[in-house]
Amino acid sequence: MSALALPSPRDEAWRWSALATLPALAEASPRADAPPVAPAFGGPHLTFVDGVYRPERSNPGPVAVGAVDAASDHPLARLAAGPGWTLALGDNHAAGPVEIIHLSTGGANHVPARIALAAGAQASVVETFVGDGWANRLTAIALGKGARLMRALRLTQTSGFTSLRDEAEIGEGASLVTVALGAGGAGSRIDAALTLTGTAAYAEMGGALLARGDQRQEAAVVVRHAAEQGVSRQIWRAVADDSASASLAARVEVAKGAQKTDGEQSLRGLLLKRAATINLKPELEIFADDVKCAHGATVGELDAQALFYLASRGVPPAEARALLTHAFVVDALGRIDDEALRDAFIADADAWLAAR
Repeated sequence: MSALALPSPRDEAWRWSALATLPALAEASPRADAPPVAPAFGGPHLTFVDGVYRPERSNPGPVAVGAVDAASDHPLARLAAGPGWTLALGDNHAAGPVEIIHLSTGGANHVPARIALAAGAQASVVETFVGDGWANRLTAIALGKGARLMRALRLTQTSGFTSLRDEAEIGEGASLVTVALGAGGAGSRIDAALTLTGTAAYAEMGGALLARGDQRQEAAVVVRHAAEQGVSRQIWRAVADDSASASLAARVEVAKGAQKTDGEQSLRGLLLKRAATINLKPELEIFADDVKCAHGATVGELDAQALFYLASRGVPPAEARALLTHAFVVDALGRIDDEALRDAFIADADAWLAAR
């Protein structure tokens, strides 16, 4: 791994990325073992320790482990070429929630995955990242007609780096919803290329990135509408404290002929300290003439009038700030449709806020 080739910040798509620690992580060695992490939601679950499947800690259910039909030319995701996991469901089958636990103990690990849902199939997948080191993932997704996939990503590593790359094709009337929460101490990059290949397909990707200290977290998502009547939503919230940095880049591409596209981007950042940084970059590239696309991007501090109102009602300043920040973050997590899963994500966010 000494010849690890990484993108340059001079590349526009990587201008805010903090990859300088990756060569050292790639050459480091993981520790001998790690304590087990218990599944949080019951049902099928898989555990990977430093990228290696641990069957004694797993109950895979419908998930197959081994060679994966997934490859990418993405500069980080192309490293994920070893054994991984596959969730393939036939017509009208259902599974979930399926829980994937990724435990890192130092060094670097690269795992590919594939989710393939046939017509009318439904699945829910939650992935949790814990420990330290560099966890690098590629997930290839193919959704058939009317298929529905809900994904939830919990980035809670204490240190190191988490890099995720999703590459999805969403068929006619199919739906993909992905919600991510970055609430650990590691650097991160959440990266996706989502293509709506079928008529009336739906894609949504968003979440919340919470950064403190000198941490840097980033999301970069491209949604391409290649067929008519597609709908997409990118709803992201970023909170930056101390001298941390959080960056959100959201792009919508509407191909010629993808008429009646409905695309929306909502990027909002909250600065808890003046020394923190939030970068927002919404983009629209439209080659069709009958579309409804909109984007909004705002960065600010906690609302002074709201803080004054809460103070006038006897709420202490620290509690008032926590309440407003909680509401700001939860706004991006509400799309998780499983109540227990949604509560777990909100608890992660509240734990981050309580540690301030």
